[in-house]
Amino acid sequence: MALAPLAGLAPVTPAHARADSPATETTGAAEKSARQAPKPATDTATDPASLLPADALTHHSGTFASRKIAYTAKAGTLILRDETGKPTAHIFYTAYTQDGAPAAHRPVAYFFNGGPGAATAYLHLGAAGPSVLAFPSGNPADGANAKLAPNPDSWLAAADLVFLDAPGTGWSIPTDPQKAKDQFYGVTQDAKAFAKAIQLWASTNGRLESPRYLVGESYGGLRAIEVANALAEDQNILVNGLVMISPALDMTLLDTANDLLAQAFVLPSFELAGLALQHKLTPENATAHQEDAYSYALGPYLSTLVGREPTADAASDFYDDIAARTGLPRDVIVRERGRLQPVAHDVRSRDGRLYSLYDATLSIADPFPEGVDNAASPDAVLDGFTRAYGSAMQDYAATELNFRTELSYALLNMKVNAAWDYREGDNPIVRPIPTLRRLLALNPTLRVFIANGYYDLVCPYASSRWVVEHIPVGRNRIGLHVYPGGHMLYTRADSRTALAQDVKAFLTP
Repeated sequence: MALAPLAGLAPVTPAHARADSPATETTGAAEKSARQAPKPATDTATDPASLLPADALTHHSGTFASRKIAYTAKAGTLILRDETGKPTAHIFYTAYTQDGAPAAHRPVAYFFNGGPGAATAYLHLGAAGPSVLAFPSGNPADGANAKLAPNPDSWLAAADLVFLDAPGTGWSIPTDPQKAKDQFYGVTQDAKAFAKAIQLWASTNGRLESPRYLVGESYGGLRAIEVANALAEDQNILVNGLVMISPALDMTLLDTANDLLAQAFVLPSFELAGLALQHKLTPENATAHQEDAYSYALGPYLSTLVGREPTADAASDFYDDIAARTGLPRDVIVRERGRLQPVAHDVRSRDGRLYSLYDATLSIADPFPEGVDNAASPDAVLDGFTRAYGSAMQDYAATELNFRTELSYALLNMKVNAAWDYREGDNPIVRPIPTLRRLLALNPTLRVFIANGYYDLVCPYASSRWVVEHIPVGRNRIGLHVYPGGHMLYTRADSRTALAQDVKAFLTP
């Protein structure tokens, strides 16, 4: 979910290696009653990390991509330390490894979400893990009745999976909240922390020689680039590939309030969403509509925005074109002068329905049909049904992974988001594309997989396409895939299946 090097972190110690934290192991449902209880809590406990249980080991089997796989799951924490050896954070992770697979050849995919401030439950229970949170087919925005189920589309069919929560999210806990902002809540320090956690897990589990892939969503796309760079510079680890889902690749290209390119990039997503709502978008014509929408947005539309503001008949024709393409009310388009702001309540609200930024085809009854400040306008996806991933992760960890804790799972920590430092060196806002270009040039076998949803207004597919088209070296190693759906395209079962099939081909070339 969405939206420069320091000294390398000192070696860290995995939680399971501590004398007071023995791992537990279970082998089936019959043994669940014997599972270890979490560490006893006391009213005097001041360190939230004291409520984290010991690492837990469980054994499972499932059918993924029509193949039965026996696998081991481990849920636990890794301890990051500073240069003096003092712990700075407990990093929660869940790892799934296929039993009996040759470690040197079995790929490992390391997952993180975005936000910043989002935990990996979105990708874990939404797309790639062995269990999936399924929403009612007749009401996909009904999170209250979502249920966990086996995930036949799990990426375990192609790789071992390691889900890592960023400090301040999930059950990853900074040891000193007062220092967390400086230690973790910024582009550079965040990348270094993830790089060290990945190195630690790989070295502890004998997986340093396995093929390595980074998987990030939303801000996690930007994070994947930065972590790949930090892995190379700080840990001497080169990755084989990056998988970026609905990625933020350059923050300026998402700034629809100030950037003309960003305003152009969002228009095709409005257009495809309008076609879908009119039942005019089909698998057969989707590619043609994508091409036409992209060409118009980067051609006549952008040139009009860049030039002198049209007047009289030229302005009327311009607004008519946008209304015909998007299905948005013409009076709103005129009021916005053709420069559509996705966050604006009057752009999202029509006919008593409030449409989502994260999937412009999904809507709820508008609680403020008379109008309201944009900041007070809720989102059907971010504020609605996807919140169910948090409680689902809490239940799944306790019942399936034997990881029980009184701590709430921090699915989306807005305090982390608000504290985030987007600067990279002297640059006021991060622009990691030069880093990606350098990585592609330095690593001639590095491959990149980018997935976007048609209807995403937050990280629109047009922005990913434009970035790819302007990569000078290694462009032929970047694959761009677009699916029906929004920012979290995997909440749609058909798109989740298609994504899994494409990723499997990418991970096992």
